[in-house]
Amino acid sequence: MALRNALQGWSSVPGHTFLQQNMNTVTSLRTGAIRTMATQYGSKKNLIGLSLQDLQQELATVKNIKKYTALQIWQHMYQKGCTSFDEMSTLSKDLRSHLKEYYMIHYGDVQLDRTAKDTTRKFLIGFNTRQDPGAIVETVMIPESRRVTLCVSSQIGCSLKCSFCHTGTQKLLRNLTAAEVVGQFMIAASRAGDFPLRDDRKRIVSNAVFMGQGEPGYNWRNVSKAIKILTDPQGLDWSKHKITISTSGVAPVIPKIASELGVSLAISLHATNNQLRNELVPLNKTYPLDTVLAACREYAANMGKKGRRITFEYVMLRGVNDSAGEARELVRLLKQLPAHVNLIPFNPWPGSGYQSSTAEQVQRFANIVMEGGIHCTVRRPRGQDILAACGQLKSSLIQSNRLGSNA
Repeated sequence: MALRNALQGWSSVPGHTFLQQNMNTVTSLRTGAIRTMATQYGSKKNLIGLSLQDLQQELATVKNIKKYTALQIWQHMYQKGCTSFDEMSTLSKDLRSHLKEYYMIHYGDVQLDRTAKDTTRKFLIGFNTRQDPGAIVETVMIPESRRVTLCVSSQIGCSLKCSFCHTGTQKLLRNLTAAEVVGQFMIAASRAGDFPLRDDRKRIVSNAVFMGQGEPGYNWRNVSKAIKILTDPQGLDWSKHKITISTSGVAPVIPKIASELGVSLAISLHATNNQLRNELVPLNKTYPLDTVLAACREYAANMGKKGRRITFEYVMLRGVNDSAGEARELVRLLKQLPAHVNLIPFNPWPGSGYQSSTAEQVQRFANIVMEGGIHCTVRRPRGQDILAACGQLKSSLIQSNRLGSNA
C-alpha cells in the first residue's frame, strides 16, 4: 500500500509496471515489519506517527475524555518533547494511567551517536532490532553557519543500486513507517536541546533533507504523512520551505511534492545524457531525463510564486561526468527551469571504482554552469572522520558485529 497511493492516476506513465513490482515487494516486507514491532512492544500503540486527526479518532473511545485532550497530548509530544505521559501535568492522573497502559511515545533506539571533528553528528537508529538486527538507519545533523540541517532516511536500505552510492550496496529491507521518519527528527531535536519549543528561542535543528538511505518516492505514503506531521501548525509547525525531498527521479511523485506538500525538491541528476545516467542511476531506464525534467516543470508550475529553486545534485566523478562539455550540456538542460546546481565531490568507499574530480576541475565545471546563468554551489565534504558518507557508518557497524560474532 505504501506505493499504491502514489500510483493512482499514473497508470499511463512509462514505468508504472516497474513501480508496481517495487510496491509489491516493499509492501510485503513492511507488513511483516509492523507485525514484529507489535510483538516487541507488546500491545501498546505508538502515538508518534499519528496525525492529529488520527490521535483524535484513537482517543474518541476513551471514557469521559474531553474534545481538546488529543490536542493537549499532541502539543505535549511535539512542542514540549514529552516522551512520558507522567510529564503531561495538564492531564488527569486517571487519564495518564490509562494512556500508560495502552500507549507509548517511542522515537526509535539510538544505537550509536558520533560527532565528527567538524561537528557533524551522526546517529544510527534502530527499529525493532530485537527481531531484526539489520533494521537500522542513519540520520545526520549537519551544522552550517546559519542553520543545522538534518539528513533523514526514508527506507532501510535501497533498491536503486546507483553505481556510485554506498547505500546501493545494501539491499532494501523495508519502508520506514511515518513514526520512524518522524522519530529521526524527534531524536535529533531532543538531543540538540530544541524542546520545549519557545517563540523567543531559535531552533537548533532548522532544516531537513530527505537525502539519507532510501528513495522517498518509493515510500510516498509514509514520507508525506510524516511531513504533514512535522509541518502541522498546532505541533512542530516546521516551515515547509525548510524541508527538501530528494528523489532519483520517480517522476509520478515529483508534481505531488508541490501539490500535496508544498515542500522543496531536489533531483539526483548526476549525468546529462541517458546513456551515462542509465549506468550511474539505473532508475533512468524507467524514467529517462526528458520524463524527469517534464515532471520538474510540472512541480514548478504547481508551486507557483511560492516556489523556490529546484536543486539538481551532481556528483563529480573524475573522467566520467566532469568535462566542460557536460557542464555546458547541463546548462542547456536546466535553462528553462528555476534551477540550482549542487556539485558534490565524490566521497570514495571501498570497491566503488570511482575517483573524485580534482578541486580544480570541480571549480571549472562550476564556473561554466554559473556563466550559463544557473546558480551553482559546491558541497563541502562533512564528517569524513566518522564515515558520514551515506551508508558507510551502518556498513562499518554491521561489519564489526559480524567480526564479533565470528570471534
